[in-house]
Amino acid sequence: MSNTKSKVAPKATKTQKPEKITTEAVDLSEPRELKYRVKKNLDPNTIITVRNGFHGVLVYESKKTHEIFKWEEFGAEQDMDLQELKNAKNSAKDFYINNWFLIDDPEVLEYLGVTQYYKYALKFANFDDLFSKTPEEIMDVVPKLSKGQQKSVAYRAKQLIADGEIDSIKVITALEECLSIDLIEK
Repeated sequence: MSNTKSKVAPKATKTQKPEKITTEAVDLSEPRELKYRVKKNLDPNTIITVRNGFHGVLVYESKKTHEIFKWEEFGAEQDMDLQELKNAKNSAKDFYINNWFLIDDPEVLEYLGVTQYYKYALKFANFDDLFSKTPEEIMDVVPKLSKGQQKSVAYRAKQLIADGEIDSIKVITALEECLSIDLIEK
């Protein structure tokens, strides 16, 4: 019998040129300090006071428990547990994006992962301080607010104008320009 195995010559391999390796001098005399952000581990059963950031009635219904939380007016308070706030973040993120939930504790905001929505948000305690700022300061602050807070600012400005507490035409004009609405008849 004849040998039926075919003999194939092995393929030639390309030789690669070695890459140039560059080294930089590193100063090891001073240890480099690495900073890590550690998310605090908060108890999910912690009760958090949540204020209404919406001028009007605000209603949130839990998707898991179907419990209804109702705030009657701007600044009204409801106590919610941290787990429910986390559920709200996952099922109704608009409450955070529009700053309808006003939460004063920065640790809670960080734990929930919503700090980016509250970066420029006005806090309930100093909400009306905006209206005593200069027109230039108002022009700087208001455009950075969430759409929800801008609507709250417009609503509150109309109330304060009607009550005679805002009477500066320059402040009113600055608010109108920032909010793209008419606050007074012209």
